[in-house]
Amino acid sequence: MTKRASDASDVSVSPPRRRSKYTLAPLVLITGNVVLFALFFVWPAVIGLVYSFTNYTGVGSFQFVGLDNYQKLLGDSTFYSATTRTLLYTVLFVPLNFVLSLLIANVLVSKHAKGASVARIFFFIPWLLSPIIVGVLWRWLFGENFGLVNYLIEKVGGSAVPWQSNADLSLIVVVVAAAWAWTGFSMLLFIAAIKNVPTSYYEAAALDGAGPWRQFISITLPSIAPTSFIVILLNTIHAMKEYAVFASLNNGGPGTSNNLLVQYIYQTGFKTGQIGYASAASFVLMLILMAVAIIQMMVNRRVENR
Repeated sequence: MTKRASDASDVSVSPPRRRSKYTLAPLVLITGNVVLFALFFVWPAVIGLVYSFTNYTGVGSFQFVGLDNYQKLLGDSTFYSATTRTLLYTVLFVPLNFVLSLLIANVLVSKHAKGASVARIFFFIPWLLSPIIVGVLWRWLFGENFGLVNYLIEKVGGSAVPWQSNADLSLIVVVVAAAWAWTGFSMLLFIAAIKNVPTSYYEAAALDGAGPWRQFISITLPSIAPTSFIVILLNTIHAMKEYAVFASLNNGGPGTSNNLLVQYIYQTGFKTGQIGYASAASFVLMLILMAVAIIQMMVNRRVENR
């Protein structure tokens, strides 16, 4: 009886449980992110969605026009051309960046590689440059009248190549320039993933007589599949929103043949003052990106469940 009274007394006088600072810190950090997300994404997205149903021109009042802007997009050949060029650019850029970054990462993690640390910095520097600087650098290289590449070609007796006036060559130059600039970022992701693959896998494969190529196909690629998925997803989203490299290298030229969706949205919204129409095109682009992300996530989940 006495013991029960003592236990009851201990319970009654115990201090209230204090909330740990490790519980409050995440809440504070999340709150800041939520506020920033609401201010710089949710609110502009809501405004843009509202404008997409209006005839807003950027000044003055506007009227709601329902789905007219979206119906107009369906019959806009310039919009289809920009969408097709965006998809073509993405199809060219993503595999090139993936192969280059994976190849460089695989070489740099090799035990036979010399100067790997310096090489990583060398390949990572382009990613630190502004896309505008990247475009200007490659314009100096592939300019038709003043470019270094054409100068060297003519020096050895060849003819100048129409890097800027030919639409396909102009697109290829941008693809290579963008892949060069983004290789460093993807390379770092692959280096981290490859280093996490247990060396015992390679040792066992070597004992079974598997060569470097067989080890790469059977061990490295399956082990870094989640990282490969992230690289492909990020590069796809980045490619479909590309603007700065095109604007600084050839401005979507020659003419408007290489205008991507983002350039089309910019020119429609800010140069012709059709904010409502450009907002509708922006939401179509967002839906395309969401569809791409969902499809890639479904494919990745199916591969992981095998």
